Amino acid sequence: METLKKVAVIGLGNIGKAIANDLIKNNHEVIVASRNSDEVNSFVEQSGGIAQSMSIKDAVNAADLIIPAIWFGAFKDFFNDYGDILKNKIIIDVSNPIAPDGNGGFKKIIGERESAGELNRAILPKGAKLVKAFGTLGAQSLVGASNGTPEKSVLFYASDDMEVNNEVEDVIKKAGFDPLRVGGIDQSIRIEVFGDLHEFGALGKTVSLTEAKSKL
Repeated sequence: METLKKVAVIGLGNIGKAIANDLIKNNHEVIVASRNSDEVNSFVEQSGGIAQSMSIKDAVNAADLIIPAIWFGAFKDFFNDYGDILKNKIIIDVSNPIAPDGNGGFKKIIGERESAGELNRAILPKGAKLVKAFGTLGAQSLVGASNGTPEKSVLFYASDDMEVNNEVEDVIKKAGFDPLRVGGIDQSIRIEVFGDLHEFGALGKTVSLTEAKSKL
């Protein structure tokens, strides 16, 4: 089997930390980067040497697969800042296009029929490859459901480029989940918040591979 690609997690908010920690507990090395250097250094120290700290630019350069664990609205700046070095990189978009609704919940901040995946694909730097994944679960489930027994929980993903699927599925497996492709990026709305395959949508929970296949 091909060696697992180098992975960089950009941003160490709740989702970024959850993904990086899932990879670490399965002994997969991960590069972490953030504008907050103190946060990165603390995370690396706690990783037991499995996580490696880099600047954002160096992390993008070094990794094959980039996971920008950033807000949906920050992708445009991320692509503008690093577009020239994202060519041939696999970018996993974990974002959900939501914001607080002022009543303790969240609201969608784009059109009802629009998806973050499709909008980010439209501004994708030339030569980069976009996959929608990991944002289908909340941070708590990304941590708590990893390496589930007796069956692993599913992480859905959407991709247009079939050539990247093996690499993406390897990373999902290394994070402790079973991967399941839902289709192209035009299906990413299903695995974003409020979608029928999202934990905080019609699905309402984590599911096993058998359960997940029945929902497609």
